[in-house]
Amino acid sequence: MVQRILEAGDIESLDHSAIPRIRTPERLAVFAPRAARLRQLAALDNPIAGYLRLMAVLADAQQAVMAGFKAKPPSPELIASAQQHSMPLIPALSGARDPAWRDVLRQLLDKVEAAGPLTPPLEALIGRLRTLGTAALESQADAIFAQRFGEVDPASAPFIVAALQVVWTDLAADIDKREVPYLETLGLCPVCGSHPVASTVRVGGVYDNYRYLQCGLCATEWHMVRSKCSNCDSTKGIAYHAVGSPDVDDATREAESRNAALKAESCDECHTYRKIGIQSKDYDFDPFADDLASLTLDLLMGAEGYRRASPHPWLWPEQADASAEPSGESA
Repeated sequence: MVQRILEAGDIESLDHSAIPRIRTPERLAVFAPRAARLRQLAALDNPIAGYLRLMAVLADAQQAVMAGFKAKPPSPELIASAQQHSMPLIPALSGARDPAWRDVLRQLLDKVEAAGPLTPPLEALIGRLRTLGTAALESQADAIFAQRFGEVDPASAPFIVAALQVVWTDLAADIDKREVPYLETLGLCPVCGSHPVASTVRVGGVYDNYRYLQCGLCATEWHMVRSKCSNCDSTKGIAYHAVGSPDVDDATREAESRNAALKAESCDECHTYRKIGIQSKDYDFDPFADDLASLTLDLLMGAEGYRRASPHPWLWPEQADASAEPSGESA
């Protein structure tokens, strides 16, 4: 059976009601599979294998905490207002957070500590996080959501983000997809307004062969046509990049690049990129985990003059100037 690949123009001409617009997260299909994928990627001689294994422990902790957690849902009035004004249903930037996220953070730290011996730097970091008061934690959450890089502590941010992810993923899992408004900015999550981490061309069922961006906060996925920049919506100057083997000839390297399951989609209009995974080439592809584990591709894109459209939520840039654009990431 021959399957025709739909180009951007073909998809845009279709009846959009036939394409599922939203994929809301399933409670048992976010953090546990993410942890498994991180361990799988760490085993492939990854240059940051140790960090990936630590983040797998954190993802396992998220799954365990979420099993006994229930966030306060948005009110009918908030949902109606969001729909009326084409705003995210549960906006991360609103500042109106469920204070329970701070208790989620403490539980995550407990579970990471209980998972095994800690290195001295990690032990010190967890101890420092435990001493932060309400004002300091909320200030860090505000800076993370607003991407005020100069105010974000790169070492603490992954753990703070992990706690916030539990809350927003729990909320997103209960949302009726029919209630999610259309946003004018297609590159932001329609549920929480956060940036996508990467995208996936999915296989199977009603989602087959369609591209979905995945939110870095609530794990909601939303449809976007291919060959379109998820940062500026341009369809001009879109290109794809992949890492090839360094010890092969140019023709082999080019073939490897064409067949790669993970690529960086760049835009010459805004000079940014985000990664995209082809699930038919690697069924286990996870946007969040695979983006984190592919720093070599980030280095390649930086060398070619592109910058990330937004940082990975578990790997923040060290930025002295909060107003500066992120140009790289630091573990």
